[in-house]
Amino acid sequence: MAPLDTEIRVMDEDGILTMLDWAAQEGWNPGEDDAQSYYAADPGGFLGCYLNNQLVSMVSAVQYGEAYGFLGFYICHPEFRRQGLGAVIWNAAMKRLEGRTIGLDGVVEEQDNYAKSGFRLVHQNMRYSGLSDVTMPMDQRISIIGKGILPSIIEYDRNYFPAERSAFLERWMEPMNPMRRGLYLVEEGIVRGYGVIRAARDGYRIGPMAAETPEGADLLFRALAGSAKGQMINIDLPLPNEQAVELAERYDLSPVFATARMYKGQDPNLPLDKIYSFASYELG
Repeated sequence: MAPLDTEIRVMDEDGILTMLDWAAQEGWNPGEDDAQSYYAADPGGFLGCYLNNQLVSMVSAVQYGEAYGFLGFYICHPEFRRQGLGAVIWNAAMKRLEGRTIGLDGVVEEQDNYAKSGFRLVHQNMRYSGLSDVTMPMDQRISIIGKGILPSIIEYDRNYFPAERSAFLERWMEPMNPMRRGLYLVEEGIVRGYGVIRAARDGYRIGPMAAETPEGADLLFRALAGSAKGQMINIDLPLPNEQAVELAERYDLSPVFATARMYKGQDPNLPLDKIYSFASYELG
């Protein structure tokens, strides 16, 4: 049983920076400037448990729309583990998302514990990493995401995410941000794919990335990875998408970190065959 003198607080942007630091210590390699995008997604969705005014555990419980939520950043400080303090923040997160379908990308070792809270395994994910040796292609079908096309990209994203997330994506793909770059693929005047690459604590991370065809995904990947040639790149893909696995291996990326995508409530049945990378394990 947890101590009685605990307090749950909503974390502000500075608090999210602390969450990112803790995530980095866990080896999750967060993005360098993710905090603003995360906060924009749901300002009330980042919770900290404090014991005697000291932060001891944390979680994100982000609400998307009226019916979906996503759990992430579930971390208890190593000095305070096995004292019930993780359960305190977990229960607060579950209460905040009560009545919604809830998704999470949890470490495989905790899968049984999540099942006790009603989560079901839907598929495995894998982070692939390696040095980018890709040359950026010169192809008129690829363009940089700007403010003009952004509404169309947000609409396109609804095919690959269980709920609308415009506030998050507007910050995630913010034009002229030197820490990240968003690209989209157009064929016959129609958006056929998009992706984002951003600076991380170690190298770069690609995500989200979605495309209608494997050929389109390959072109997008080369355009994104080519912008970070010679640097370490990471991509978090759903293992059921065999074309995504083949793409990662084609460019000499290796599997380094597995997670389990689990849902409590109805499975959104996402088109995994067209999803080549998730935005993040923290927000889906």
